[in-house]
Amino acid sequence: MSARPITTQAATPRRSRKVVRRRRRRLTLVLGVALLAGLAAAVIVPRLPDVVRELALPLAHEDIIRQQAGAKELDASLLAAVIYAESRFTDATSKAGARGLMQITPETARYIARLSGGTAFEQGDLSTPQVNISYGAYYLRYLLRRYEQNTVLALAAYNGGEGNVDRWLAEASLSERAFGREHIRFAETRVYVDRVLDARTRYREKYSRELGLARPPGGGR
Repeated sequence: MSARPITTQAATPRRSRKVVRRRRRRLTLVLGVALLAGLAAAVIVPRLPDVVRELALPLAHEDIIRQQAGAKELDASLLAAVIYAESRFTDATSKAGARGLMQITPETARYIARLSGGTAFEQGDLSTPQVNISYGAYYLRYLLRRYEQNTVLALAAYNGGEGNVDRWLAEASLSERAFGREHIRFAETRVYVDRVLDARTRYREKYSRELGLARPPGGGR
């Protein structure tokens, strides 16, 4: 008969202690993760509606928007809505060469510079939010005045061009005030106008404080 190993009884308690230590470490880790998750929830959950809102309806450069809307006598929510429809507040360049937040082409920028009596235009300026929004706001105000404060016409011209809008008016034998969305010949422009008008309503509702809107602004259709 072989002798029993004398280490068996001594090793068993050591293995038990190791198991206990592993379980304690595991429990500590689980509790730590739970604590961190609880802290994160306490910070994130109250802001969740704001985060969702900002993702669905972004807003940036509101100080410039307020300043330009005031200087150009524009509805700040309309100006924000045009930026949203054009770029979703992202500085980008389109295939047609339109640049910046309000997607202004160099040709349109030079036209705006001539209208406003500005100095020599630099194409790189269109990437600057202050310049881009200033140019876009000026052009939007010009279009509203040109079309007797008809917002639909002004937005249609911003997207589809003044020449096309003038032709639609002439072909329909309508005055500026009688022209409506249904008279827009381009499907893309109709969708654009609808998008801007819908966004204007949502910016009024969601960002009235940020845009300096004490009450819903009037004027225009």
